[in-house]
Amino acid sequence: MENIIDIRNLNFEFSKHKPVLKNIDLSVPKGSIFGFLGANGAGKSTTMKLLIGSIPDDSNTVKIFGQNLSGLYPEGFNKIGSLIDSAAFYDHLSGWDNLLVISRLRNLPESECERVLHLVDLWESRNMKMKRYSLGMKQRLAIAMTLLGKPELLILDEPVNGLDPNGMMEIRELLIKLNREEGVTIFISSHLLQEIEKMITHLAIISHGKIKFTGSIKDLNELYRYNHIKISMNNAAHFIQEIPEHYASRLIDENALEITVESKEDIAGLVKQLVMNNAEIFEIKSSGGLEDWFMEITKN
Repeated sequence: MENIIDIRNLNFEFSKHKPVLKNIDLSVPKGSIFGFLGANGAGKSTTMKLLIGSIPDDSNTVKIFGQNLSGLYPEGFNKIGSLIDSAAFYDHLSGWDNLLVISRLRNLPESECERVLHLVDLWESRNMKMKRYSLGMKQRLAIAMTLLGKPELLILDEPVNGLDPNGMMEIRELLIKLNREEGVTIFISSHLLQEIEKMITHLAIISHGKIKFTGSIKDLNELYRYNHIKISMNNAAHFIQEIPEHYASRLIDENALEITVESKEDIAGLVKQLVMNNAEIFEIKSSGGLEDWFMEITKN
């Protein structure tokens, strides 16, 4: 699969002996929605600023579209839309006029403003002054700005931060639509794991400046599929003593146990043993998810 972003052995520090990024390797497949996940201060924003050139990549370790950033600039950056930190608006102008300012600076036709407003579902609100826009509308307009010129790659830093659940859903649906219908590759950072899990196809987890995991969601599922299971049964407290000591187990409530296992064979053996001891099991399912896996991967 062709990679649209390639980073190899990226190291960075703002001051000597205080590294922010340590031997970062990342490959972002073309056509993916790639989640760059980590706690605040893990190194996400610094990496993204290096990607868009606002922090110089002096070691030439970053490639986008197969080129070092020094060779990509300036024409190649027309294929990239980015939103790092908060977008700046002219509050006394309408959404349309804010877009018009940027399109004229970039020598783009007015039809581009119309196109992106339709994409983000703000066409009917185009003449409203920015000071009347909700936070979710402002975020959609900010994404519209990144879409001017039909970029092939979007780089978005915490685009749903501060939004209410409805606003998060709107942005999520928009990004999935752009990816599927427009073919845009999206590199998106977030610490809101439950939200980001609903849209990404690939991911990297960064902690204290180091990549702890990178791959597809399928890779992550294969790695952690059998890590934690929840067994629901009648009188669970009575049967916890039947679980062998080498499995970590805990009582969730009177009708459920959580058990750490290593394989599907472990699951089959545990269920057989419980049933032989007359356990009345009515549900078995994985209790893992991106949030659980994130904690497992970064705990050390």
